[in-house]
Amino acid sequence: MAKVTLFQRPKSLAKRDFTYCPGCHHGIVHRLIAEVIDELGIQGKTIMVAPVGCSVFAYEFFDVDGTVAPHGRAPAVATGMKRAMPDRVVFTYQGDGDLAAIGTAEIIHAANRGEKITTIFINNAIYGMTGGQMAPTTLLGMKTTTSPYGRTSEREGYPIHVSEILKEAAGVVYLERVAVSSPAEVRKAKQAIKKAFIAQIKGLGFSLVEVLSTCPTNWGMSPIESIKWLNENMKKEYPMGVFVDKVGDVK
Repeated sequence: MAKVTLFQRPKSLAKRDFTYCPGCHHGIVHRLIAEVIDELGIQGKTIMVAPVGCSVFAYEFFDVDGTVAPHGRAPAVATGMKRAMPDRVVFTYQGDGDLAAIGTAEIIHAANRGEKITTIFINNAIYGMTGGQMAPTTLLGMKTTTSPYGRTSEREGYPIHVSEILKEAAGVVYLERVAVSSPAEVRKAKQAIKKAFIAQIKGLGFSLVEVLSTCPTNWGMSPIESIKWLNENMKKEYPMGVFVDKVGDVK
């Protein structure tokens, strides 16, 4: 009789329920990261750095060592940890309000220096934790609590494209933008996250995976509506794909 493999909680996830809003994609990405950590056998040597924002709750859900960094400073904290303990696998888990705003300088310089860390960047085009304010990644025309008439290029400027900026940094060895709004995309996102971790394990340099995500609560939509909006709007503004791959084929 064939052995049946059950769908179980990854060992690298803590035994507690997610507390994110219904329809939020943080839980999906958490699971993918945990599955990758388990598959690579690095749970005991992994360190997570979570900054301010919805991503700060990540320390509640991963069963790995970790710490909380000041707003935007996760790459600096991760850099110190990795340089002090080069045998550890260090990753940051950051949202757009953190990484693409107050943390812009941190992420650009960490990438340019080729710090051997991995960043998982959640882009939902809004400040999720603090009340739905406009983020650097907010789309033109998108209404938020601080752009109630919709973002305009004249008043608030254009959305920042983090991956397109970072692809020019010499120290980047792996950079990809993915989504998790369909089963096929979830599988592809996991492959990207795994490759980003392998890049660090091999000591090649800086790696980042940008994940397009929904925020139904602050978008004022149902979870289903938010996925439709992401597919029709965010993917046009932020095309998915591989920007840098110096890792090569991996198993």
